Amino acid sequence: MQLDLAAFDMAPLVTDPYPHVIVPGFVSGRELEAVIRDFPRLDMPGAFPPDELAPGPAFAALLEQMQGEAMRSAVQRKFGIDLSGRPTMCTVRGMARERDGQIHRDADFKLVTLLLYLNESWHPDGGRLRVLRSAEDMDDYAAEIAPEGGTLFAFLCAPNAWHGHKPFDGPRRSVQLNYVSDARMMRRELARHRLSAKVKKAKRMLGLGRAA
Repeated sequence: MQLDLAAFDMAPLVTDPYPHVIVPGFVSGRELEAVIRDFPRLDMPGAFPPDELAPGPAFAALLEQMQGEAMRSAVQRKFGIDLSGRPTMCTVRGMARERDGQIHRDADFKLVTLLLYLNESWHPDGGRLRVLRSAEDMDDYAAEIAPEGGTLFAFLCAPNAWHGHKPFDGPRRSVQLNYVSDARMMRRELARHRLSAKVKKAKRMLGLGRAA
């Protein structure tokens, strides 16, 4: 698996309204095809820790590379932040609901967020992530990112790092990687996601939830 770290290095760091970078083609070509093919079967909404899923080898290799030291070094250079010894937290999403994407910012214990989109293409108006200038107006945005395959969006988790997207219901595949400041808070959040995953799987066994 090869991440295009050169493209990440060359992509401009935009500071309006908070530091962020958009990298189309961060994963591309046959490697992108392999990762999409090996994306875990996930037709339930919400964020899932990778250890609750059963991905194929290309997807597993992607997660390993994203959490590696080369990626960490590139993020440090880009955002001018020391991430030495900072834990990483990874979650996977496969589906969006109409109520997802409301304006929010990431939790305070998160330092930097990386979102890698793994949809083959994107035509709907909804589901396009917006870099927002406030917590009140979804239409006041500095950039809009279509969640197309291989596109990476990374941002510093500043107090004003508001983002969201217009409603969309259906497959919307992504990997989220966070560098965090507090391992205890990370473990708590992952435990919450694991519990949620188990509940959703139990409902599925009972025939509830989204159909495959």
